[in-house]
Amino acid sequence: MNLAAERLMSIACAMLILPVLCSPVQAQTSIMLVATGSSLPEPLYLLWNEEYHRAHAETQLRYLPEGTGESATRILAGAGDLGGGDAPIPEKQLKGAAHPVVELPAVLIGIAIVYNVPGAANLRLSGPVLANIFLGKTTSWNDPEIAKLNPELHLSALPIKVIHRTDGKGSSYIFSDYLAKISADFLTKAGRSVSPKWPAGVGINRTEDLLDKVRKTPGSIGYTELNWAEKSGLPMAHLRNAAGEFIKPSVASIADAASALAGKMTEDFRVSLVNAPGKASYPIASFTWLYVPERAQDPARGQAVAEYLKWVYSAGQELAREHGYAPLPPAVLEKVRAKAAMVR
Repeated sequence: MNLAAERLMSIACAMLILPVLCSPVQAQTSIMLVATGSSLPEPLYLLWNEEYHRAHAETQLRYLPEGTGESATRILAGAGDLGGGDAPIPEKQLKGAAHPVVELPAVLIGIAIVYNVPGAANLRLSGPVLANIFLGKTTSWNDPEIAKLNPELHLSALPIKVIHRTDGKGSSYIFSDYLAKISADFLTKAGRSVSPKWPAGVGINRTEDLLDKVRKTPGSIGYTELNWAEKSGLPMAHLRNAAGEFIKPSVASIADAASALAGKMTEDFRVSLVNAPGKASYPIASFTWLYVPERAQDPARGQAVAEYLKWVYSAGQELAREHGYAPLPPAVLEKVRAKAAMVR
């Protein structure tokens, strides 16, 4: 049985066992919520699920990391209680959904550029240079454009080996959103998508495997969420932001990017946070999202999801901060809470 089939069976089994999770006496109070989603925020979501169950013993949550695209497809089809992804669901898909779905920012994340280049500590890169690297146009680490950004480094002619994610990944959407905004050439050739048409490099399915590939491959470069990057121990590039400053990803620099655009936040929160203004803003910041049916087919399950969301946007935000994630800015959080109250 392949991985996709195993995950599908896991979801099916989880849904099938719901009616028999507990004895008749407990049937009114015990429930398991099933979620699918991106692997990038998986450590946070697993922590949230554990802590929520600790405080609310009647509710358990199971999170299956199968990717942004797959999660959106399942939720729009009415499968599962909630989903997670790192990109807004395309409007065409939303309008064609069998059941209305609410998109809610969960926390802020940043995409870090990780690399394996001996002797290149504190590497500096710009958006145009990154675009050319991932387009396969810049092929060696001593390229003049890279050298110009790093005059203090003695970069060798080591070939650049691009490592990207496979199709349907939210991290690719955020990264390609940034590159497409910076480079018209990238927008034309690769596009802004969870599945960009990468003209160069090797595709890796899982976050852990991408990091392992970079670690074992001299000359390689890849991208992943900040917390995953920090745990990997790989060096992270300083990126030139819209103000011309070279910024390393951090909770503070990601939060600065969101705060800089808080005034442009729409009611549906479908605002790109990449290349935000501000001297301290990290240029590849984004929301990570929860996809939630506005009205569950089972009222009891809908009520359980609604209660969970109340916790996510109160105690859950502080827990995220304590574990290295950037919580939603206060002005945004207030609006998200109001939208989450629509869930039944």
